[in-house]
Amino acid sequence: MKGVFALNLMFIFFNLLLLLYPSTSFPLCTNSEAPITLKTPLKFCSYNGSSCCNSTDGSQLQKQFQAMNISDPSCASLLQSVLCARCDPFSAKLFTIDSVPRPVPLLCNSTASTNSSQSNQATNDFCSNVWDTCQNVSILNSPFAPSLQGQAGAPVSSNFTKLTDLWQSKTDFCNAFGGASTNGSVCYDGEPIKLNGTGTPSAPHGFCLEKIGNGSYLDMAAHPDGSNRAFFSNQQGKIWLATIPEVGSRGALELDESNPFIDLTDEVHFDTAFGMMGIAFHPNFAQNGRFFASFNCDKGKSPGCTGRCSCNSDVNCDPSKLGTDNGAQPCQYQSVVAEYTANGSTVQPSSAENARPSEVRRIFTMGLPFTSQHGGQILFGPTDGYLYFMMGDGGGDGDPYNFAQNKKSVLGKIMRLDVDNIPSAAEINRLGLWGNYSIPNDNPFSKDSDLLPEIWALGFRNPWRCSFDSERPSYFMCGDVGEDLYEEVDIISKGGNYGWRVYEGPYRFNPTSSPGGNTSANSINPIFPVMGYNHSEVNKKIGSASMIGGYFYRSNTDPCMYGRYLYADLYSGAIWAATEDPENSGNFSSSTIQFGCARDSPLQCSSVPGSDNAALGYIFSFGQDNSKDIYLLTSSGVYRVVPPSRCNYTCSKENVTAVETPSPTTSPLPSHSNQLSPLSSLLSALLLLLLSIA
Repeated sequence: MKGVFALNLMFIFFNLLLLLYPSTSFPLCTNSEAPITLKTPLKFCSYNGSSCCNSTDGSQLQKQFQAMNISDPSCASLLQSVLCARCDPFSAKLFTIDSVPRPVPLLCNSTASTNSSQSNQATNDFCSNVWDTCQNVSILNSPFAPSLQGQAGAPVSSNFTKLTDLWQSKTDFCNAFGGASTNGSVCYDGEPIKLNGTGTPSAPHGFCLEKIGNGSYLDMAAHPDGSNRAFFSNQQGKIWLATIPEVGSRGALELDESNPFIDLTDEVHFDTAFGMMGIAFHPNFAQNGRFFASFNCDKGKSPGCTGRCSCNSDVNCDPSKLGTDNGAQPCQYQSVVAEYTANGSTVQPSSAENARPSEVRRIFTMGLPFTSQHGGQILFGPTDGYLYFMMGDGGGDGDPYNFAQNKKSVLGKIMRLDVDNIPSAAEINRLGLWGNYSIPNDNPFSKDSDLLPEIWALGFRNPWRCSFDSERPSYFMCGDVGEDLYEEVDIISKGGNYGWRVYEGPYRFNPTSSPGGNTSANSINPIFPVMGYNHSEVNKKIGSASMIGGYFYRSNTDPCMYGRYLYADLYSGAIWAATEDPENSGNFSSSTIQFGCARDSPLQCSSVPGSDNAALGYIFSFGQDNSKDIYLLTSSGVYRVVPPSRCNYTCSKENVTAVETPSPTTSPLPSHSNQLSPLSSLLSALLLLLLSIA
């Protein structure tokens, strides 16, 4: 899809889809944050474990309840549960209907249409129960006043404290406050929300891969114009624009290694732990030509590599006491996000095949304390248009300076930046920003004044590969690399604290060195991972593990994989498929999954001896194109998930007759495609990230 008019139509269509199919989400509170894990049960509200209330919130609800001065015990019990629904882990779906906040939760009403995803909606009529029990009971400051609900009814007066004074009938009352579960909400039946599952669906027999490229790349970004093109980048600092063949066409990537879209190798410091870590193209790239690269530089070699050291007085860190790390001085190496343009005098950005390597703007520059664990992925939020920047804790065994929990440090954080509104130099200095960006008004610092304004979420060791679910943008998934024990995947929420270094995954972590001080477990409300694996589960010979976060599979190419979240381990090459059950509950079950080579793969794709699995080498990243097909970027090449029948896997949902089954004979490669990189590039690829994300 090309041109302004076509792109506008695409955006309109996307917005219409959002209206027709409202996104549902995992447990979420009314403040758009994830529930907290309670250390002790709430006293007034009977919630334990996960809740949207802390003890202070519970006390406030108790005071509100006491102010109602309800004399009838049965009615009082019901009203207490209604108020305490604010603490339910699903309170956002209980109290927000069609984006309109409510004073009380949606009360289950058996006369409304029901949704089988909630366990006992079909027979429970909690709304009628509230009316029958409380209709003649005096309630001061009643939350059921028509003015609060925006419904027609009797005039509101401080004397009218009975339901019969406020509403003419049970029908009117339940029309206003009752309803049934829908895709966008759930109703309250007097008990904590429990969603029914139909049993965890059986895992697919396996998924099938075809190899379409020999190059070794670190990141992939679908072209924002919606076409069958994508950008691929390597660690050394080059980005290529490639045309992706249709599934089943027997074609390989059309990519000319000798002609990169942009070559930034003069700016990028490349080593086992350093290089170009991520690329992101502005959502309006087809019109404005803006794109961004995240990379490392060496201030001893690059004049423009001058950023403030992340070890500084604001975080009670003295660079002179850090010592050297692998021979490097503290903050010799920097993390950079820079902006570039594909605008030219003769072509539209969407048609550009090359871009100038000169920076348009330096978005972010920061000196690193050590030589590992500095993340670097960047991506644009699909609904807000802001740039998300994933940053590791900066390295060192066990995050010795506790940067990940320090709210005045951006290390061990996910940042959220506005790169469309660039403040003046004076404003940047006043705010103490790290570069040329502004702060979105709804970043979490507006609620937590201790947080740096850039921070969206905290408590990460080294987030490596995050993605937004293309069908449910509220599912922001991130893989986070562990240290000694556990690799994790998290659902990221605004202001969430994901525990490191107090926790490594679900386990308490005890650092061996703490010059930067400690954070007590009682002082945080950690959000634990929704999936992951112990190091003992993967390659015991290597003795290491490193999480590679992936994507929800949303393509129709493999219908049995649809809706599952895929993630992998760098070293062992193991791949997991995770299933959420019930849907939108945040409860996942994961299992390693078999994967094989298509018998008619465009490029030779070998198998692991003694196994049906493909021999992928190291898995560096996942990718996704504009058709939602999923790719694996590995040390041995680029692979795409294709119909399972091409590997003789059984999938009852696949219409095999509709799937093209090419001849086993491999077609000749295009003369301009998939030439092997020079030997030095291949050897570099084999070392890729072994230190930076381990």
